[in-house]
Amino acid sequence: MLRVLGVAAYPLTAAATRYRLVQLIEPLAARGVQLEVVTFLDDATFATLYDRSAWPSTTRGLLRGTARLCTVPWRARSTDVLLVQREAALVGPPVVELAARAIGRVPLVLDLDDATYIGHTSPIYGRVARLLRSPGKADTLIRRAAVVTCGGTVLADYARSLGARTAIIPTVVDTDRFRPRTDDRLHRMPVVGWVGSHSTFPWLEALLPALAQVALRRPFHLRVIGSGRDSFTVGELHVDCVPWTLGGEVAEFQQLDVGLYPMADTPWTAGKSALKSVQYMAVGVPFVASPVGAAVEVGEAEVTHLTATSPQEWQDALERLLADPGLRARLGAAGREHAVRRYHVSIVADRLAAVVSEAAASRGQPPRGASGGTSAGR
Repeated sequence: MLRVLGVAAYPLTAAATRYRLVQLIEPLAARGVQLEVVTFLDDATFATLYDRSAWPSTTRGLLRGTARLCTVPWRARSTDVLLVQREAALVGPPVVELAARAIGRVPLVLDLDDATYIGHTSPIYGRVARLLRSPGKADTLIRRAAVVTCGGTVLADYARSLGARTAIIPTVVDTDRFRPRTDDRLHRMPVVGWVGSHSTFPWLEALLPALAQVALRRPFHLRVIGSGRDSFTVGELHVDCVPWTLGGEVAEFQQLDVGLYPMADTPWTAGKSALKSVQYMAVGVPFVASPVGAAVEVGEAEVTHLTATSPQEWQDALERLLADPGLRARLGAAGREHAVRRYHVSIVADRLAAVVSEAAASRGQPPRGASGGTSAGR
């Protein structure tokens, strides 16, 4: 059994850790890979991380996380591969990762589903958080990695520009859990929904006036999950805001008739792995998406979903779906088939098992980036 120590900054309730590491533990075990996951943040600390008034409990959680990470270099001595999801800690240079490689003499596989190499400014903590994250950390890890697994081609292109060997591994869901609903809802007012977080809500917020205009012609309920806001209205459009919960995640997607996936077109969003597209498709929900980053690669526009860039295009796309139940049904069915065929957990488990096996075989060799070599491997 190949032993892999997975390290992530975020806990299970964070999508990156849940979908790119934890959900793969059992499928990887069936492929001869034992994956153990250590996280910097626990769920309680993650829940208060963006609440500045809760800084005492958050500080205690960060100290607990630091203590957990201090064990990683020593645990790496009894593992075959170190798999780091983005970074080990949210702050500071990559001390834990490099120490684990040195002490454990273990190859590093770096997993990227975000453009962590870009100096992204936190909407809560601003530039202070950006400085504490240690500029250049991502580049250092990319250069030291035996392989960099990437959620999309934008990330892979950047990693290869630094001499890294790459493998594109999309973020997927278990399509046996994410399934279409079974009840017929064609005879009630449609539910249009968005699922996200406080940090991505501004992208939806910018569209609210356009959505309100559509509601004047085609009435619908707007359901917002995970924004951190209370319910509010925009014109005649009532917005039903509900908190995101791990246990209710699948059900929230299933109850939607149309999904929304807006993003600003920036270098940061270009690195996104388009998980929401996969989730909408898996539950058979037609959706409108911004054609940004991996969202261009996931699904097929006009077959599994619609795309929009300007507010007018968003209005037109949403109105098309609301006016035509048959179109919604066709896109939803095509999306479901696409997700099962191309974004199933077993497919990703096969790819990741091959990557870590290759990395383990390279033990004792310098990473390609360290010697200036390049690879176009995907």
